[in-house]
Amino acid sequence: MKLKIAIVVHGRFHAFDLARALLRRGNDVTLFTNYPKWAVERFDFPRERVRSFWGHGVLTRAARGLHNRNIFRYREEWFHTMFGRWASAEIEKEHWDVVHLWSGVSEEILQVLESRPTLKLIMRGSAHIDVQARLLEEEEHRTGMPQDRPSQWIIARERREYELSDAIVTLSSFARDTFIAEGIDPTRLLLLPLGANLQTFRPSAEVIGARCQRILSGEPLQVLYVGALSFQKGLYDLAAALKSIHEDPSQGRFSFRFVGPVVPEATKLLGEIKHLAEFIPKRPQRELPDWYAQADLFIFSTIQDGYAAVLAQANASGLPILTTTNCGGPNLIQDGETGWILPIRSPESFTERLKWCDAHREELASMVRRIYNDCRPRDWTDVAADFENICLSEYTKIFERTLTEYPINMGLRVNTG
Repeated sequence: MKLKIAIVVHGRFHAFDLARALLRRGNDVTLFTNYPKWAVERFDFPRERVRSFWGHGVLTRAARGLHNRNIFRYREEWFHTMFGRWASAEIEKEHWDVVHLWSGVSEEILQVLESRPTLKLIMRGSAHIDVQARLLEEEEHRTGMPQDRPSQWIIARERREYELSDAIVTLSSFARDTFIAEGIDPTRLLLLPLGANLQTFRPSAEVIGARCQRILSGEPLQVLYVGALSFQKGLYDLAAALKSIHEDPSQGRFSFRFVGPVVPEATKLLGEIKHLAEFIPKRPQRELPDWYAQADLFIFSTIQDGYAAVLAQANASGLPILTTTNCGGPNLIQDGETGWILPIRSPESFTERLKWCDAHREELASMVRRIYNDCRPRDWTDVAADFENICLSEYTKIFERTLTEYPINMGLRVNTG
């Protein structure tokens, strides 16, 4: 059974990877985004299946740039509503079996589709927005640094989107549990862990051999972080761990490398630790496998993430991962076997685990080989297949009576080949 699917996203996130995999599995997929068509095509998704509000993308990036320079206040109520109105007008033009909508820009679409026989899924890439807001407020008090916290406007909007949708797609057990804690019916919560492009991120045996040789040689362990450098991603704790190791060289031999954009809030802190690590600006995704190949460990001390796609990439790359409970790590990592799950806001836990890695080189090299040889990384075909199963299960559950009486008019097409 193949589906006619609309994926609506204000940016890229993991939507392009999912759309590509769903299309390759024979589904009729259209991608609605504010990326220009030529940019989407670079991610191997056909431009004829893209509907682009590229002007919105240009305006959004310009407005955010001015906001970061304190020239203009970014107004999400303008830009999110603008994109939602455009997408709702486009979606309304035809029937869809499934609309997969990114939270924050979808209220107008959900309102238009409210009485239509379409499965309406909200994709929430982080924790429940109330939990995210509380965690960031706590981080603001803890660090003394203003955080880019969700506004009351976006919190109220997302709450309405949750209610208007048929189901909410979460990417990790952590994220799902935050919705349950906020009173959302667990039967409306779906779990869809992410994957990685194995053709891109799966290393050769030679890369794994070189990593093990490097670990066993006694050279400094190459510790890699990939992602935005922000307090939400745990930069405050990583900085504390770096300072601790630098102040006491007996704690281990390490070389740290950070790859990713710097958010304005982190500029001052990075100035304090710039001599303790190598900082690389954001790199195109096609270059990331080379950075993973040069690493021995992957570190990600996030305060909250719905999943964190870089974890799937690092795992596919054969890297032992040190991360927290508040992301997709617990769904991806066998604690102590393929990496470690540590508490949030606990730089000492990361420092102690790094020290252990340095002092147990044989065990660390064995872990690298075990990850590479025994663990099958999840790829985007797996994600797409799970998404199809979710859709068919939810569609049948919600519209069972209508499907029984009017199977053809519902628009679902059965593949009889």
